[in-house]
Amino acid sequence: MDDTLRLDAHAVTVLAHPLRTRLLTALRLDGPATATALAGRLGTNTGATSYHLRRLAEVGLVVAAADHAGRGRERWWQAATRAHSFYPSDVEDSPDARAALTWLQQSYQHDVECRAAAWYAHSLDEPIEWQDAAGSSDEVLTLDAATTTALMADLSAVVARYREAEPSTGAEARRVFVVLNAFPEVADELDRTGGLPEPS
Repeated sequence: MDDTLRLDAHAVTVLAHPLRTRLLTALRLDGPATATALAGRLGTNTGATSYHLRRLAEVGLVVAAADHAGRGRERWWQAATRAHSFYPSDVEDSPDARAALTWLQQSYQHDVECRAAAWYAHSLDEPIEWQDAAGSSDEVLTLDAATTTALMADLSAVVARYREAEPSTGAEARRVFVVLNAFPEVADELDRTGGLPEPS
């Protein structure tokens, strides 16, 4: 599997659909599957799933799984790459693609927040070693755009080093989600809205 696919304006527009993003995520996390299996996992129907897989294939995000060819009559699908990327500069001339990119960014951020909330909701039931290992941190730096780009590249390189190393094995090894965010300050939303809600 190739490493990363950079999306153009058309591909961004195609991907910006709730079921398509879920399908791509499922294939990347859990490996090749048929439309029927994906439909059952995601709570949709096989016809819609097949249609949206074909749309993803049109822009190179998924491909037929060659290793599963010949296993029955139904086609197996797999993610074409480990990851994808997109940049606002690639879509600035297309209002539709700009809107799609904004939707994708917000959708991905929502998914990150949901995963974090799910962890914290159950973390006290987890082994103490995992409670200590998991978590998040934040820093405030004063940077320009070029330095921020370099910072993200450096952090991504660290993650890649761990990804390419010999994977952890054994009963304690688990899938770990690592998220890198870097956002310039645009407004003091916490002060303007009165801060975060108090825990219930």
